[in-house]
Amino acid sequence: MVTLLKPDICVIGAGSGGLVVASAAASFGVDVVLIEKGKMGGDCLNYGCVPSKALIAAAKHAQSMRDAPQFGVSTGGKEATGPRVSFKQAHDHVHGVIDTIAPMDSVERFEALGVTVIQDAARFVDKKTVEAGDYVIKPRRFVVATGSAPFVPPIPGLDTVDYVTNETIFDRTRNPGHLLVIGGGPIGLEMAQAHHRLGAKVTVIEGLKALGKDDPELAAIVLEKIRGEGVEIREETKVIRVEKTFVGKTQKIRLHVEINGVEDTIDGDTLLVATGRAATVGGLDLEKAGIEYSRRGITVNKKMRTSNSKVYAIGDVAGSLQFTHVAGYHAGLVIRAILFRMNAKENTHIIPWSTYTDPELAHVGHTEETARASFKDIRILRWPYAENDRAQAEKKTSGLIKIIARKNGTIEGVSIAGVMAGEMMNMWALAISQKLKVKDIAGYVAPYPTMSEIGKRAATSFYAPATKKPFVRWLVRFLAKFG
Repeated sequence: MVTLLKPDICVIGAGSGGLVVASAAASFGVDVVLIEKGKMGGDCLNYGCVPSKALIAAAKHAQSMRDAPQFGVSTGGKEATGPRVSFKQAHDHVHGVIDTIAPMDSVERFEALGVTVIQDAARFVDKKTVEAGDYVIKPRRFVVATGSAPFVPPIPGLDTVDYVTNETIFDRTRNPGHLLVIGGGPIGLEMAQAHHRLGAKVTVIEGLKALGKDDPELAAIVLEKIRGEGVEIREETKVIRVEKTFVGKTQKIRLHVEINGVEDTIDGDTLLVATGRAATVGGLDLEKAGIEYSRRGITVNKKMRTSNSKVYAIGDVAGSLQFTHVAGYHAGLVIRAILFRMNAKENTHIIPWSTYTDPELAHVGHTEETARASFKDIRILRWPYAENDRAQAEKKTSGLIKIIARKNGTIEGVSIAGVMAGEMMNMWALAISQKLKVKDIAGYVAPYPTMSEIGKRAATSFYAPATKKPFVRWLVRFLAKFG
């Protein structure tokens, strides 16, 4: 029997963005239908941010044991040679974190909020209708929030071997042996460093430059540290073929690669494909709803509206920056538009991002390259971690902050490579969103000793050239005559 529903809003996808829309609308007493064919919480909870950061946390503890002797600390005995790692217990930690957070994203919680949850696949029938299982839904507005999935490149032979992606790597309970990682972006390098710290041998293969979307100067700091720990990172290396091999009865994986026209092979035990993400649009029958889309995802305007005026798209599927916090940001824009008719528009300039390697790499606003292309006159303000007292005390001196400011002091971009860069970026994201100037940062009082002083020192350096100006020096001497 088919059931007809006519809610105010129908949300397709129960990832971070879809859940924000559903819960926010329901809190205002709006009738909401939420459709999800997979797991509640989407990629972030089940396969992305949450499990990856939990695994990274386990890896950091292993590394801290290796670093402990430089602080005069040792466990003594056999453990002094290095930590003993149980991949099974690390796996249990990861899934324990997921299980702890999952109730907040559960069907039961959202039904308690008044949301009608349909656990089935959704597809458009026409511009005003969606079907999901035994339900036909005809809402006032749709919000498509189906996220993205791992992109698997068409490498010859890849389909003949067992490989993992970010959706399956967290199911492993054993050391992966020699882990081969195709892709030197944030996911690939986070997982590469974490697994190496947990005892695996790791080789990363990147076709272009590793961390290529970030500031090259700061990316180099991160890559040097990861390489220094023992991870092999091969840049400008193309994987041309994948082959299954055997050593006795043990299955191995061989990558045939090409570097500067010269072919080589790399043998390993486990293969992680981390070559980016693809918007999840399959099976939605978007054509029937008159919704335009491309390989990047659904086409939207600055208000997140699609070519069908009744339909919005948010998060990864909208072809924008693929971060969980972006999906939440989009959700806020859509809620304001649908419920309050506000003219809210996307502004990607204020969106920060962070890669949770060690050291971390974070950014917001313009890069040095884009700033030079956009403004006639800019100032680049740098301050190294090595000149920060807290960093010295923690022996975390590898890092740098780079502030990009205009001649009038307006902050246009900030990049940080170093410990706690992601946490420090919160303040700078606020500064960019509120169009603050370096004088605002130089004027606040930072507690001592903290890492955040690095940013304040960089901002204060904006005024350093003034101390060399003859007029300023004359003025100081002149005023001194008055006592």
